[in-house]
Amino acid sequence: MRKFLSSFPPAFWAHLTVATSLVVATSAVHAQTATAAPMPLAGQSANYIGLSIGSSDFSKPSNGFGIFGNDQRATSYSINVGNYFNNQNYGFEIGYTDFGSVNRAGGTTKVDGINLSLIGRMPLNPTFNLLGKIGTTYGRTDVSSAPTSGVTAGSERGFDWSYGIGAEMLLTPQWAGVLQYDEHYVKFPGGSSDRVSAASVGLRYRY
Repeated sequence: MRKFLSSFPPAFWAHLTVATSLVVATSAVHAQTATAAPMPLAGQSANYIGLSIGSSDFSKPSNGFGIFGNDQRATSYSINVGNYFNNQNYGFEIGYTDFGSVNRAGGTTKVDGINLSLIGRMPLNPTFNLLGKIGTTYGRTDVSSAPTSGVTAGSERGFDWSYGIGAEMLLTPQWAGVLQYDEHYVKFPGGSSDRVSAASVGLRYRY
C-alpha cells in the first residue's frame, strides 16, 4: 500500500487535503450546534469510520482472446471515514478499497483505489437507513499478461467515477451493520476504462 500511496501526484493530495479539511470543519460545526439542531435519527452521530470485507467482480475488463483461464472474483477490503454535514442526511466520505488480485490473461490483475464521494441516507425508521453515494475513484491497476493473450500489460492510474447503494442497521447508538454494493470505473493499460465492482458487509462506528 505504501508504494501505491507514493504514486499519487501532488494535485491529488491537494484535493484530498481540502476534502479532509471540509470533513473536519463540518464536524466542528456539528459539535458547536448539536444542542440547537435536532438529530434526524435518535442516538446517531454525524461522524463514522467503517471497515468492510466482500467479493469483488472483475467480469467487465476484457480477457483478450480467451485462450487463458480467467478468474472473475477476489476478496475485497475497504476502510472509509464519513461525515453527515451538520448531522443532516447528506455528507461526504473518503475511503480506500483493495479489490484484490485475479489470475487473468496468463498473468495477474490487481486493482485498488482511493474514493471521494458525496453520500446520502434515507431513514426508514429510527434504526434502519437506505444508503447511496456518488463520486470519483483514483484507482491504480497493475496488469501482467501473456504476450499472446491480447491483454495489454503494465500499470495505469487516474480518476474515474463511482457510485454505490446499500442499507444500514443501527445495532447500538455507536455501532451499525452495513450491506453495500459499489461500482468503480478504473483505467487499465491500453487506454480502456472498465468497471470493477464489490459487494460487501461491514461495521460502522459512530463517534
